[in-house]
Amino acid sequence: MNTSSAPASPPGRGPEPAPHGLGIDLTEFKRAWRIVVLATLGLAINSNSAMLYAFGALVVPLQQAFAWERADLQTAVSFLFMGSILGSQVVGWLNLRFGMRRVTLISLCSLSLAYVAMTWMGPSIVHLYGMFLVASVASMGTMHVTWTYLVNLWFERNRGLALALVLSGTGLAAMLVPSAVSAVITRWNWQAAFWLMAALPVGLVLPLVLAWMKEPARVQPAAAPGQAGAERPKLPGLSFAEGLRSPRFWMLNLALSLVVACIVAMVTNGVPLLRDKGLQATDAARIFGSFGLSLILGRVVVGYLVDRLWAPGVAAVALALPALGCVLLSGAGAGDTALLVAGVMLIGIGSGAEFDVAAFLMSRYFGLRDYGRLFGVHLGLITAASTLAPWLFGQLYRSTGNYDALLVVCGVVFLGGGLVLLALGRYPRFAADPHPVA
Repeated sequence: MNTSSAPASPPGRGPEPAPHGLGIDLTEFKRAWRIVVLATLGLAINSNSAMLYAFGALVVPLQQAFAWERADLQTAVSFLFMGSILGSQVVGWLNLRFGMRRVTLISLCSLSLAYVAMTWMGPSIVHLYGMFLVASVASMGTMHVTWTYLVNLWFERNRGLALALVLSGTGLAAMLVPSAVSAVITRWNWQAAFWLMAALPVGLVLPLVLAWMKEPARVQPAAAPGQAGAERPKLPGLSFAEGLRSPRFWMLNLALSLVVACIVAMVTNGVPLLRDKGLQATDAARIFGSFGLSLILGRVVVGYLVDRLWAPGVAAVALALPALGCVLLSGAGAGDTALLVAGVMLIGIGSGAEFDVAAFLMSRYFGLRDYGRLFGVHLGLITAASTLAPWLFGQLYRSTGNYDALLVVCGVVFLGGGLVLLALGRYPRFAADPHPVA
């Protein structure tokens, strides 16, 4: 069934067009640039992006309004992640059963309604926990599962770069959402923040979904999804059951779940780590601010490279960089500003590479036949790792009293995770659809 070699061009395609500029074939981007824009904005308004980055600006206003403890407020983020784990397990099936466009439209409306309902929260913090869980589940149609699958369908030769651009939507949310939320809270009240959040899905993304969201003609069903007689052409790749039985699948999941746990640990402990070296709060925040820039840089550069080189090899190099960053942070003192900035940026590059690599490897090693459900399992596992990481590394800090052990553990995991990916081997070639639709 499968042989070990590079993937063939998709069915129905003509000869390879000549590349432009840096070796980038612009044909795919000319045909599907709207998909890239839509997916980027769709990922930016997902609750795990927009709400996560808005949360910091909401903590103090909610504390003042309801007298909730700050530590209790932080628990709401765990409910956001739990909703993501639940949603990621069913959205792939829903997309296949009813069509991505329909599921995404319902999800956008449901997410906006969940934000509106948050404006009526009462004094019990259980209301906040419940609404964060509901919002995250409602947002399932705007998760990475949907947008990366849509991009994978439209892009073959530039898949890595297209995924990198789309996944930078989380960086867009990080740059714009906190300041916007702070502005409306200052101008009005905390409820205004949730009204703003409610406006983004239906005001910004829903019109673009109606205008632009569609699958390539070669994968569209003959009848409308969900109707009798609707049959989607089978895309090359493993079925859900075959994927779950594949050792490669669990090897990839284990490696990247551990890597993500360490990335989350470095993000949540980055500023405190720098403060413990003797830096003032503003200086520590300024140095750690280089993380965001290097994250976007790492995402785009790695996305460009995996289109041209063997992706596990690129990933191994990319993940060796944050391991080096941990070494630099471990040895640098408060006066070694250049080394501290370099350490933070190296970790940021690896962080940016991780999600891009995950979506790319999932499509290359397991195909697109059941990509949504298989990537949903992966997303659930790394989200669970993200949820547990702060607590686990908090216990490590509690037992050691410093961040030395954290840097050692994270450095080893970054390096080891990249090496594990090398064991994935060459890309498989899947049998093409015997009846491709042009």
